[in-house]
Amino acid sequence: MGRKIIGWDLGTGGNKASLYDESGMCLASEFVSYDTYYPQPGWHEQRPDDWWEAVKESTKRLLRSTSINPEEVVCCGISGHSLGAVPIGKDGGLLRERTPIWSDTRAVKQANEVFSRYAEEDWYMLTGNGFTPAMYAAFKILWYRDEEPAMFEQIDKVIGTKDYVNYKLTGRLATDPSYASGYGVWDLKAWNYSDELIKAMGLPAEIFPEVVPSTQVIGKIRGEVAAELGLSANTSIVAGGVDNSCMALGAKAFREGRVYNSLGSCCWIAVSSKAPLLEQTSRPYVFAHVVPEYYASALCITSGGTSFRWVRDQLCKDLMKQADESGEDVYDLMGKEAEGATGADSMIFNPSLGGGMPMDKSANVRGGYAGLDLSHTRADMIRAAMEGIAFGQRACLDKIRELTDIEEDILLVGGGSKSALWCEIYANIYRATVLKSNIDQQAAALGAAACAAVGYGLWEDFDRIDELHEIEAVIAPNPEAVEKYNHQYGFYQSLNDSLCDLSDQMNV
Repeated sequence: MGRKIIGWDLGTGGNKASLYDESGMCLASEFVSYDTYYPQPGWHEQRPDDWWEAVKESTKRLLRSTSINPEEVVCCGISGHSLGAVPIGKDGGLLRERTPIWSDTRAVKQANEVFSRYAEEDWYMLTGNGFTPAMYAAFKILWYRDEEPAMFEQIDKVIGTKDYVNYKLTGRLATDPSYASGYGVWDLKAWNYSDELIKAMGLPAEIFPEVVPSTQVIGKIRGEVAAELGLSANTSIVAGGVDNSCMALGAKAFREGRVYNSLGSCCWIAVSSKAPLLEQTSRPYVFAHVVPEYYASALCITSGGTSFRWVRDQLCKDLMKQADESGEDVYDLMGKEAEGATGADSMIFNPSLGGGMPMDKSANVRGGYAGLDLSHTRADMIRAAMEGIAFGQRACLDKIRELTDIEEDILLVGGGSKSALWCEIYANIYRATVLKSNIDQQAAALGAAACAAVGYGLWEDFDRIDELHEIEAVIAPNPEAVEKYNHQYGFYQSLNDSLCDLSDQMNV
């Protein structure tokens, strides 16, 4: 027996529940997926109750698979995908069956209307909100006001993804600074909501939830809910944080200049620092860290892993069936097929299937293959996709290197880091040594668990995370491959600019 921690990683594709011992060692994990809905162009929705069901089911599976006494789980923390806008009514109920997730851009009109009277440049420098503005929660709330006024009138609070789970667990409506910094009305340097921005938005201040530290215990799990999950009613729930900041913590990026690369549904490169990284042209997006007095600043391609999933779903149905029948990972099968392929030697893939970022020439950009020939095979297309996603992140890394000093070696975390081929591709395209540690896909869950451990009093601080990382692979760049990829990177940049122009014309 011994005290245990559960960390929930509520991601874009599903929820992972991970069990940790008191030292922070991961004992087991369980994953339950959920769907994303795309009812119209730019609309990306999920069902909050699917998140909740995934949390319940993954937790129950975790407890069954480990056969531990529920009383051993003393605290839980959660990491949640960002920029959620979940409307909770004055009666405490969920007001919309499906809500826009972080990548949803339906609120363009609302953002443009706000910026007709408040300078967008000033908004960015105050908030650090470097994604396409329409993605941020305040503009989604304005969309509710304009398009669903009857529902809007019933709203008490609009909360984030992980905050909805915490609400179901404890009955408390609250968020933390890291998640609140993605609302679009958060003053980064003041570490609080901006009255000026809330007024400029024309929103009632009370619609935004209470903010508590990421490590604060927000309550005990409610008795009836504890029974549903198989946990003890004595279990403490800690506020947790946004995925970007929890993952930064779990990936050791909680000291000045530490950097990591997340290879998930959205692929990003982030640096931890005591000053937010702000620059008008590339617009790094910044979140308050779950670690007090720090910020996590990043650049990303919004649909890196999601674009690779599209390749899987559209081109690899037979491999999906094979994986189902054999118990293998379909991505392992795709990687094996791509090993001997030519890929970017003769074609380029642009991964902007979910749209562009401010550092792109146009946010309208959509991805695709260029140079596709009758001689190409599926293996070539898979490899080109892996290389194209890495090229997209090379642009992010180059810009971050321009803006600040970072560590030379790049730690890879997330699902993509499991692929030895992809790690090799990243090292060569980045022209840098990349590292893979045992934490792998556990970075966000570990960050959430660490918040819980500190908040509950099991740990004094976060330093223990450094001890938990064991380097499993060190991949140095190959000079010959670096030269080849540098040449092809110029083609990628030309393709990206051309697709931006074409997408603008098609979007008229």
